[in-house]
Order: sequence, then C-alpha cells, then structure tokens
Amino acid sequence: MEESQNKLGVEPVGRLLFRLAVPAITAQLINALYNIVDRMYIGRMPENGSLALAALGVAFPLIMIISAFASLVGMGGAPRASIKMGEGNLEDAKKILNNSFLVLIGISVALTLIFYLGKEPMLVAFGATENTLPFANDYFSIYLMGTLFVQISLGLNQFISAQGFAKTSMFTVLIGAIINIVLDPIFIFGFGMGVRGAALATILSQFISAAWVLFFLFSKKSTLKINPKYFHLEARIILPVLALGVSPFVMQSTESLVQITLNSGLKTYGGAQADQLVGAMSILISTMQFVMMPLTGLTQGAQPIISYNYGAGKIDRVKQAFRILLISALAFSCTLWAISMFIPQTFVALFSDDPALLELGVYGMRIFMAGTLLMGAQCACQQTFVALGQAKISMFLALLRKIILLIPLAIILPHFLGWKGIFIAEPVADVLAVIATVLTFAIYSRRLFAQPQVPERGSPELS
Repeated sequence: MEESQNKLGVEPVGRLLFRLAVPAITAQLINALYNIVDRMYIGRMPENGSLALAALGVAFPLIMIISAFASLVGMGGAPRASIKMGEGNLEDAKKILNNSFLVLIGISVALTLIFYLGKEPMLVAFGATENTLPFANDYFSIYLMGTLFVQISLGLNQFISAQGFAKTSMFTVLIGAIINIVLDPIFIFGFGMGVRGAALATILSQFISAAWVLFFLFSKKSTLKINPKYFHLEARIILPVLALGVSPFVMQSTESLVQITLNSGLKTYGGAQADQLVGAMSILISTMQFVMMPLTGLTQGAQPIISYNYGAGKIDRVKQAFRILLISALAFSCTLWAISMFIPQTFVALFSDDPALLELGVYGMRIFMAGTLLMGAQCACQQTFVALGQAKISMFLALLRKIILLIPLAIILPHFLGWKGIFIAEPVADVLAVIATVLTFAIYSRRLFAQPQVPERGSPELS
C-alpha cells in the first residue's frame, strides 16, 4: 500500500492517470448497467413493457436519492482521506474511513424506514399515473430491502480507489453487474416475476458487491482498514467529510428533483401522450447517465492524484493532472455530442422496439443532448474543486446547473413551448453551467494552486 501511495506522488502523471482512470471508467460504465439492464429487459416485457419502463423512470429518482447519500459520505470522505495520506497523517485517514462507515450504516436504516413508509405518495409526486403506479411500487418496495448494500458498495468503494487500488474498485461493480445481468432475465422472464424480479436481481447483486468491499477493507492489503478501535464519531473528522460530500450529493439528489420536475411537466403538458413521453424521458435520462459515466470515471481516476499531490504540496503535478483531465474530458464530450446528433437511434433502440416510443426518443435525444458538446470542461473543473477539498465552491456549482438553471427553465419554458420546452430546458442549462463553471475555475484556481494548504473545519471553505 505504501508503494501505491508513493506512486501517486512520483509516477509520471499521464501514465498514472491512465492507469487509474481506465478501471474507474470501466467501473462507472458497469455500475450504470444495474439500472440500464433492468430497463432494457423490462421495456421488452410482453403487453406491459412500455408502461413498466415508464414506471421505472418514475421510481428511478428515489433510487438516485439513495445513491446520493452514499456519495455524500464516500465522495466526501475519500478525497479527505487521500489528502491526509499525502500529508503523512495516516491516523486521521483511518478515522475518516471508520467514521464514514458508521454514518453509512445509520443513513441506511433511516432511508429504509422513511422511504418504505412514504413510498406510494412519493411515487405519485414523482410522476406515477394510475397505469404506472403498481409497477413502480412493486419495483421500489423490493429495492428498498437492499439500501444497506447500496450504501456500503457505493460509499466505501471510494476509499478503495483513494488508496490507488483502481482495479479492485472496478471489480466491486463488475462482479455485481455480471450477477445482475445474469439474474435479470431469469427472474423477469424465467420465473415470471416482471419488475419485482428486476428489483430482486439488483439487490442480490448489490449484496455481493458490498461483501467484496468489506472483505477488502478488512484485509491486510488495505492500509485504511475498518477497525472497531475507531468506532466512535468525531465531529472534527466527519463534519469536513459531509461538507465536502455535499457537492456530489447535490449533483445526484438534484437529479431526482429534476426528474420529478420533468416527469410532472410531461404528465401535465403531454395530454394523451403523457405515459409515452415519460417513457421517452426515462430512455433519455438513462442514456445520458450511462454515456456520461466515462466522464465520472475519468474524474475519479484523477481525484487521488490531485488530492494526494495537493496535500503533499506538489502543485506542478496537480496542474499537470488537471490539464490532462480537461483535454480528455472535452474530447469525450465532443464525441458524445456527435453521436447524439447524427445517430441517436444507436442509444434509443437499446430500450424499446415500440415504434411510437422510438420516434419520440430519437426526436428528444437531439434536443436533450445538444448541450453536451462542452460538458467535459464543466465536469473537469467542478470535480477538481472537490479533489482540492473546496466544499463551498463545488457545492455552488453543483446547485447551479440543476437547481438554479434547469428546474426553473423546465417549469417556465413549457408555458410557451408546451412539452417540447421540457426537453429544450436541458441544453440551455448545460451551456450556461459550462460558462459559469469555467469562469469560476479560472478565477479561483490561481489562488488555490498558489496556496497548497488543506482547509480545516471552521475555515471559510468548509464552514
């Protein structure tokens, strides 16, 4: 493990980023398959496939909220642990892991109870209709049983990556995804369980992923171990973790709020097409989340390099890592934009063979993805703020795109453009967010790179 840490500080940055990013990108793509595969199978269920697909689109925002809490702790704790390791403060890094573990368990219990008691009203609020509510309720009721597994597998896996074990982190999601892909058709079609079978396959695969993570973090190979010696919460440890984790939490949880707004708007303005429009939106959002995963993996690969070297005061390596990250992210987002504009059916046809749904999906894809051209710059800048421990700035930028821009636009534009305005809101918000994020990074990066100190609790950046 010590050798792995040393490589973060001395190995050539380009080669190091490639070595860490490829497994991280692979892991993100595989992780997306959990819900993508469910939708691909469910969309082809006989008779009720289109309705069931729309139902999963309704349930998915609630699932994203559950995942967002894992990011709150995991993506807040892992960069802090990397920075502490870079500073040579291994004791605090261990405390960060164990405090995070305890908080994830507490969150799991709370989320399971709250969502189970209020799931039906929530699903209706998120856009479920009389036709889709039974499917959405069946799926989500079973999914909730695996909340603890989600928190452990997603939240603690970040600490495996933070130590430089990118391949081990990748296998966390690879194992789970393979199990999910195998079990889905068996439970959905073989046992005739429909959406309930898809949910059961998902939580079983998440259980295996969580077991893999815990096995590694209890093993001798990991320097950051789960150890009862550290099983006591310390405010000075956990509060900066939660403060830094607010940004990725907001990014994921507001995705749920966005989907509520979009689904509700389509239900209001869609008329007789409402269920099909919600189904098409489910396809578009699933596609965007899947194809944007490589950007997330790329930033996760860069995070330990940036965090560790920032903590060690090696600012030249931090700058070099950011430059490579920015160029790579932009190249990817430009390629993604081209595919979405010229051959959108490549994505849409994966989810359904319903001609009406395909037509709406292809039409919507060109609008919905029009702002992705420069999204690579937005992701690179925002996630670098997280890697540098800048909680306040990263939180603002996370709020900007979804809460400040997209949701108001999705509410206002349909008054003038009907349901098409809901699709148009996405690229408008994307373009404005890119401009604001890049300008903010250009202003703040000079000061951050000139002062390689990590702000502690009570400082302006974390308060």
